[in-house]
Amino acid sequence: MSRIGNKLIETPKGVTVTQEGARATVEGPKGTLTVPVPAGIAIEKSDGRLRLRRDSDEHAAIHGMTRALLSNAIQGVTRGFEKHLDIVGIGYRAESKGRVVQFTLGYSHPIDFALPEGITVTVEKLTHLVVSGADRQQVGQVAANMRSLRPPDPYKNKGVRYTGEKLKKKAGKAVGAATGVAAKQ
Repeated sequence: MSRIGNKLIETPKGVTVTQEGARATVEGPKGTLTVPVPAGIAIEKSDGRLRLRRDSDEHAAIHGMTRALLSNAIQGVTRGFEKHLDIVGIGYRAESKGRVVQFTLGYSHPIDFALPEGITVTVEKLTHLVVSGADRQQVGQVAANMRSLRPPDPYKNKGVRYTGEKLKKKAGKAVGAATGVAAKQ
């Protein structure tokens, strides 16, 4: 029995969910998203709530996943999703120039990052970015791509990181007995 798949999904005012074959379309104030609905899963609507039913236990593996995708789409078109990034390092910064974010990350050249449709980035204080949009997967992927431009260095922790990300700082090179130099006594 899928506990996630059997949970009801509340549909707020102004959100419409329609199913055409193997797709469900969710429309709301922040846009329109489509969610794949596999064969064997049916969407039932009643009193502003949605319930997903499966035909047999063969579809148990995708029952909860489909419900989670549909719930995320409803949340995305009403409230949206955000990811926060911090840039740490002397001289490291970002600037927003329309649909392009320009990063200065210690390389010999600035990096221009083009934003896909449906994603907005606000730059606060040159070192804090907020990636936002309606599609949860797309917001997370854009934030991961920005982080991969200069991942945090394990020795100095410089680079692009998620806000609140815990990093382990490695110890530097040990001087003394480990390098073959005898310690003076």
